[in-house]
Amino acid sequence: MPTAPLTRSLAFLTADLPGIGGTLKQRAKDFRVEEIPLYPPKGSGEHLLLFIEKQQQTTSDVVRRLAKLFSVKRSDIGFAGLKDKHAITRQHFSVYLPDPSKDEKCLARFEFLPFNLIWSARHQNKLRRGHLRGNRFVIHIRDVPATSVVAAKLVLDRLVVTGVPNYVGHQRFGYRQNNHVVGKLLVQGKWQAFLDHMLGKPQPDVAASTSQGREHYERGDFKSAIECWPRHLRHDRQALDALRQGKSPREAVMAIDGQQREFLVSAMQSAVFNAVLHRRMEGHDSLAFDRLAEGDLAWKHENRSVFAVDRETAEHENGEQGRIPILAISPSGPMWGPDMMRAQGVPGKAEADALAQTGLSECALAAASHQLVYGTRRPMRVAVTNAELSGGADEYGPYVRVVFDLPRGSYATVALREIMKVEERNAAQLLRENLEPPSR
Repeated sequence: MPTAPLTRSLAFLTADLPGIGGTLKQRAKDFRVEEIPLYPPKGSGEHLLLFIEKQQQTTSDVVRRLAKLFSVKRSDIGFAGLKDKHAITRQHFSVYLPDPSKDEKCLARFEFLPFNLIWSARHQNKLRRGHLRGNRFVIHIRDVPATSVVAAKLVLDRLVVTGVPNYVGHQRFGYRQNNHVVGKLLVQGKWQAFLDHMLGKPQPDVAASTSQGREHYERGDFKSAIECWPRHLRHDRQALDALRQGKSPREAVMAIDGQQREFLVSAMQSAVFNAVLHRRMEGHDSLAFDRLAEGDLAWKHENRSVFAVDRETAEHENGEQGRIPILAISPSGPMWGPDMMRAQGVPGKAEADALAQTGLSECALAAASHQLVYGTRRPMRVAVTNAELSGGADEYGPYVRVVFDLPRGSYATVALREIMKVEERNAAQLLRENLEPPSR
């Protein structure tokens, strides 16, 4: 059977409140996301800023098509964040295009692309990852009576007061929910094992073409494997094509886009972060996800900086006059890398233990010269703001409509799992979404 989503076993904040059940993403328009920009366009500059609405397209898909449209390198395209393929999303891109005389001609060709241009403007800087304030979500939960909004409100009200546990969502781990394993093998330089986990291990109850392709791979018939492989699973095909050409396992792995390899490493880091947060949610080592402890690195939500916490600071900030109750600061957790700031004391030991349980070490992360591993901190909770709830019905039946803003890097599905109390995506849905070709 397909692997269940990894988030299924994570602790709930609102375990004492009933969930409403339901289904997400029956249709793309049931799940809408819009970026909240960090700053407005300047109106002049060497970069063309684009606000694009897309669906059934990954951010990488858009980058590739924009590079072709404007005849620039992919590295000349900037974007602030990755967005869900299976939703209607609006996000910003920048194109390095010093000569503005080309703008009108290129923009006129947007009608032939599988996404829509909302507006364009000139800007002075390339968009970088994280150059957004957050995201606005408008979501319809289906297969529930409209009256479920009453139970949903009890959960959402608590999330607004306490903050949402900032788990990394199931999307980071891929449709086979093994990206974290593949990312670990990449860091370790275990090339053949990486390929076997990515391209092998056929499962009989998924798309026939992909299962056949995996069977061909395991027999060493790479030509037949790539003929079976869905074309939109581009990164798999990059590795297969390198193998078909007789390249070594290492060369095949390194043939995969660098951005995708970084994404796999982040999945490994995310699995460790989730494990640390889960244990704090359950109160292990007398630690909590919404209270500081001596040795913590506190996250300042205003500017995303961290500072070390001693006993006196923890006592003050956790108190009525401190910043923990008003969600101005929170404990942070590890996205492990050589350059990551390390917690101390009991929190530091808990984070080191979680890394060790993966079979990795700090030395292994630092020694991965073939793949840079960037470390950082991540807040253990985030604020839910501008929240709205309503119940209703349309031509597709009843629904509960949930609206809220989250800071960048946070997952709406993590908040929704608290409201629904069922795993937000089951394995069959994950597989179907990733094995079906995107609509044109």
